[in-house]
Amino acid sequence: MTKIVIVGGVAGGMSAATRLRRLMEDAEIIVLEKGPDVSFANCGLPYYVSGEISNHGSLIVQTPQALQARFGLDVRPNHEVIAIHPEKKELTIVHGTETVTETYDYLILSPGAKPFIPPIEGLAEAENVFTLRNVPDLDRIMAYVEAHQLQRVTVIGAGFIGLEMTENLQKRGLAVTVVEKAPQVLPPLDEEMAAYVKQELEKNDVTVITSQSATAFRQAGQEIILEDGSSLSSDLTILAVGVQPETTLAQTAGIELGFRGGILVDENYQTSVANIYAVGDAIVVKQQITGEDTLISLASPANRQGRQVADVIAGLSRKNKGSIGTAIVRIFDLTAASTGLGERAAKQAGYDVQVVHVSGKDHAGYYPGATDILLKLVFDKATGKIYGAQGIGAKGVDKRIDILATAIKGDLTIFDLPELEFTYAPPFGSAKDPVNMLGYAAMNLAEGLSENIQWYQLADELAAGKKLLDVRATNELKQNGQFSDAINIPLDELRCRLSELDPTQEYIISCHSGLRSYLGERILKQAGFKVKNLDGAFALYKTVKGLKPTN
Repeated sequence: MTKIVIVGGVAGGMSAATRLRRLMEDAEIIVLEKGPDVSFANCGLPYYVSGEISNHGSLIVQTPQALQARFGLDVRPNHEVIAIHPEKKELTIVHGTETVTETYDYLILSPGAKPFIPPIEGLAEAENVFTLRNVPDLDRIMAYVEAHQLQRVTVIGAGFIGLEMTENLQKRGLAVTVVEKAPQVLPPLDEEMAAYVKQELEKNDVTVITSQSATAFRQAGQEIILEDGSSLSSDLTILAVGVQPETTLAQTAGIELGFRGGILVDENYQTSVANIYAVGDAIVVKQQITGEDTLISLASPANRQGRQVADVIAGLSRKNKGSIGTAIVRIFDLTAASTGLGERAAKQAGYDVQVVHVSGKDHAGYYPGATDILLKLVFDKATGKIYGAQGIGAKGVDKRIDILATAIKGDLTIFDLPELEFTYAPPFGSAKDPVNMLGYAAMNLAEGLSENIQWYQLADELAAGKKLLDVRATNELKQNGQFSDAINIPLDELRCRLSELDPTQEYIISCHSGLRSYLGERILKQAGFKVKNLDGAFALYKTVKGLKPTN
């Protein structure tokens, strides 16, 4: 009988265990989990803090008893593997006060990731500082919250987990300050897209501090010293500054590590040691677009990897194709999502990228309840290859980013996006979906019908002598704000007022979102003018620059 031992449960480990049972009914399958819960909804933990998830038991997805009854799995919580002895195919395990051994034919490591704890002065003495990675962490936070009269809380780190905790702590009625070392919140997003997230946080009375980190805790954690010397009073602090692979066990066993200490595996999830495999947040994967080594700590890839490694052990042909890092987060009434490479990451990878932003609605604009969506596409203008996409909006962002992630995985190009067919009825979408429009806009750039500049290029373009032409209606300028020193000719008057423009002058054209300025660009170009479109137009520029309407 083949004996397979899995170290670590949750996404990767339990997916491997249940798939193995479906393929190998006669195998002995043992799951060793150092914590009390082998299968829990770690992505749902922040929502219990606010009460949005009210039933604590619903966070536990499966129990050892249920897994034994349905799958015949030997699941052992509170069993910590402290050593691997590859030469003997043996494990040393601590359970309570006992130390025991277990043998294996195949070993699957799924240890996951652990919160990164920065070396902050006074952290060891801080009684009110917590991290959130599992149910015991959640229980400790909730016990502290219920035992103290809290008013001011601080979240250090404005990534996905940090912002989820920020939202849910604020929904408890607490005054929340979020501190982020990077110049922006949600660093995986590009700067202008993250500006909408910051705007949403501040709209919900969250204090946002960027370009700062905590350097010390004072008064048992009640005071936080920031790197500029300023301080914050904090009744409760959540550390959410990222995660790192939990690879101590693998390292001591002589398993080769790679990028940022992650476990190196081949395309079959085999480690450098025979008969030992690894999956999940702890392994190095290939960024599928660049082919570079990376770490991607997300539930979907971990589940897929667990299933695939089970297939490999069972004798089926499966290859780890890598991941593109598709992710999403809700911040109050806003959704932010991304897939593949952002503009910054694509440029760092050495690609010659083109960018386009398109604004649309989550469903037909004339149907009640339509909300705005802003999509950003990063692509190669010459080949049409899609490098990545990002989206911001109240509703429907998940659908569009999922579609674009599928396009990337399927090697579709910008020229395929207009051809995609979507279900359409007014409550659900638009006859020309924002993804279709993204394709059309990208094709216009690729085929030379349009030229654009980005928000961060505007100042340099104007300094070089170009003039800014705003084609919004006059009343929009008063209501929504305006550029300084821009020429204003409403689009519907542009053809009749071309004589007011200098044919020898180069122009940058803008409107509210970019559509009318594209129409104006086509009018001007066919009249012999040199003109480029300000991508994303005034709405994006105003948000990223923090401009306020002038009355």
